[in-house]
Amino acid sequence: MSQSCYHCGEEVPVDTDHSVEILGKQRSMCCPGCQSVAQTIVESGLVSYYQYRTAPADKADIVPEQLAQLTHYDNDEVQKDFVIEHNGSKEVTLSLDGVSCAACAWLIEKRLSKHLGVMSIQVNTSTHRALLKWDPLQVTLSELLTEIQHLGYKAAPFEANTQETFYQQSMKQYLYRIGLAGLATMQVMMLAVALYFEVFGDLDTSFRDFFRWVSFLFATPVLLYSASPFYVSAWRSLKARTLGMDVPVSIALIFAYVASFVATVTKQGEVFFESISMFTFFLLVGRFLEMRARRQAAAASANLLKLIPAMATTLDGENIAVSALKPGQRLRVRPGEHIPADGKIIAGNPHVDESMLTGESMPIRKSIDQYVYAGTLNKQEAFEFEVTHTKMESRLASIVRLQDEAQMSKPKIAHIADVVARYFVAGILIIAAMTWFYWHQHQPEDAFWIMLSVLVATCPCALSLATPTAITCSASQMGKLGIILRKGHVFETLCEVNHLVVDKTGTLTHGNVSISHTQTYSGWDESSVLSLAAALEAYANHPIANAFSEYFDSSIQLDNVENLIGSGIQANYQNQHLRIGRRAFAAPYLEESFESSVYLSLDGKAIARFDYHDPIRDDAKPMIASFQALGVKVTLLSGDNSENCHRVARETGIEQVVSAASPEQKLAYLQQMPAESVTMMVGDGINDAPTLAGAHLSVAMGGGTDIAKSSADMVLLGDKLSQLIKARELALKTRTIIRENLAWALGYNALVLPLAVCGWIAPYFAVLGMSVSSIIVVSNSLRLLKQVEKR
Repeated sequence: MSQSCYHCGEEVPVDTDHSVEILGKQRSMCCPGCQSVAQTIVESGLVSYYQYRTAPADKADIVPEQLAQLTHYDNDEVQKDFVIEHNGSKEVTLSLDGVSCAACAWLIEKRLSKHLGVMSIQVNTSTHRALLKWDPLQVTLSELLTEIQHLGYKAAPFEANTQETFYQQSMKQYLYRIGLAGLATMQVMMLAVALYFEVFGDLDTSFRDFFRWVSFLFATPVLLYSASPFYVSAWRSLKARTLGMDVPVSIALIFAYVASFVATVTKQGEVFFESISMFTFFLLVGRFLEMRARRQAAAASANLLKLIPAMATTLDGENIAVSALKPGQRLRVRPGEHIPADGKIIAGNPHVDESMLTGESMPIRKSIDQYVYAGTLNKQEAFEFEVTHTKMESRLASIVRLQDEAQMSKPKIAHIADVVARYFVAGILIIAAMTWFYWHQHQPEDAFWIMLSVLVATCPCALSLATPTAITCSASQMGKLGIILRKGHVFETLCEVNHLVVDKTGTLTHGNVSISHTQTYSGWDESSVLSLAAALEAYANHPIANAFSEYFDSSIQLDNVENLIGSGIQANYQNQHLRIGRRAFAAPYLEESFESSVYLSLDGKAIARFDYHDPIRDDAKPMIASFQALGVKVTLLSGDNSENCHRVARETGIEQVVSAASPEQKLAYLQQMPAESVTMMVGDGINDAPTLAGAHLSVAMGGGTDIAKSSADMVLLGDKLSQLIKARELALKTRTIIRENLAWALGYNALVLPLAVCGWIAPYFAVLGMSVSSIIVVSNSLRLLKQVEKR
């Protein structure tokens, strides 16, 4: 007898043997294609597709909508909206559904990190996001999303608007569950009070049994619907052979319900229906408030992305989706509109509010050929600009990625808290079992509810939230200060810094270098030497090099250009050797010495000297004085000549100066410091990158090079040095908040555990205490969100 393919419905050939286990049975398939698709559906946890479909699928090419969405994420055009590529790898920020505690994050990180092709995975329980980096040659994004689904969580590329919709849906579901649990609690408590105080004590026992059955009817939907998120989370943990904080909660609920049902049926023993309903109600209220607080802490980066408008206006007046913009397109921005993309102004002189990027509240006057950034606000006149970067490559998007990366990079204390929380659950389960055994021997009628109190009162929710919520809030505030964090150790290290090392050009000085005087030699004219210098300096990215940009002449051709970092640049020009840089590099035989000069030579003969001027930042001296007042030693470490360095040091109050240092010498200076020194290096140039990487804590100026910023732990977007003092104050406050959170969480459990074991805490008081403990920790962390406003 012929069989039909379970997937597509076509006849299965007699000589084939393709099958997949679906809904507990082996189902025949007509071909390898149908077998592969069906197996993918099953492995993706989408087997319900077969239960609810109304017709067979087309042959080997139709899959459920959910799975189709996952495979669409592998499309290169689709990935342009959310995937970043660098050095052959890909990186994406994912939104996660179902992550409730540190154990969930640990489970996802552990499973994904072992998957072929995954380079790194970091999960943030506060923002419910994950930062995933993978090798596209070894694994596809849809495979990794499917792997996360196998663990019981849903994952999709993060989008601010989608995240907001998901949050609203989650909150609505929680309100439904809370409402049902609250109504049931009120009804069951009325019956429980009547039974406890024997208001109906003179009635027949049949009425008592009747009230128990009514309580059972009210408590059942609470257990099955309102409390279902706890069971789902617990099941994920157990399936992955780990212990999350919802495991003891679920055990307590199920045990209490089963024991109460047995007591109701047998008419012997106590019932706990009121405790079940109240427990669930209080726990849901606590989770609801916790979700709102955590969302407030995590909303900063999502709100930044919302500043980028969905539509842009072309010069012809047409509306075009921002996601479809490409470099080279020209757009118009009206007054009061947010700028849709990064670009260069081609017409107009607008005042632009860039406070969301730099923390600077005053609008900045822009002119033609200057750059504007996506998400910033055009305050006054309309202007036109040319797009230079797509939405995903915009400065705002890169800032959000850096913020997410910093929040997902856990400090040492967070790792310790996560490990303690996991082992704490195991310890609580053992203690609860021992408590039941002891009381069952001495006071069996109370053994069960005492065990429930132990399970509930000591749930490590607060311990799991103690560090991540504080880090998330503090990272948000750093963003308001115009500081982007790139590493998780910043908060810890910033508190311990005792030696500040600063670069000069572009750090203590503005870096807006201008050529103040040109001295020519050997009969050369000023225009020619400036053009030659500009041609060489075009191969450098340094404030002094930028000073020559206005003299660039594209007709000058150079060969074999070599940038000798820390010395200068050399090249071949018309079969002659051209050099620009320090006197010792370009014109060592000259006896003259000037504070702020670079030299140009041709075939070893000096042809020009360029004197430049670079003003000191207004806030450099106050910043140095503030650190010195805190007992922090300050050193000026620069590659510039001694005269320039000592002049700047005198004006800023720095006593120790190391000048004319090459990148290797800068790094060696840091490495030879005493072991007790905790250094913070502030720099901006390409020659600062090795030093930034070698310091305990490094800060790159926002106007510096990409290499410097990629080597740094922090990026100072607005180049306001005074913000570093505020950052240190915030780090100290963050450390205090984390210590307070951990002290409260551990102290609460140390206090409540013996009370619960002794039977002095009723189950409903236990759940109330546990919920309040978590809310206190989150609320304490939210105090950090007020720190910037108070300054």
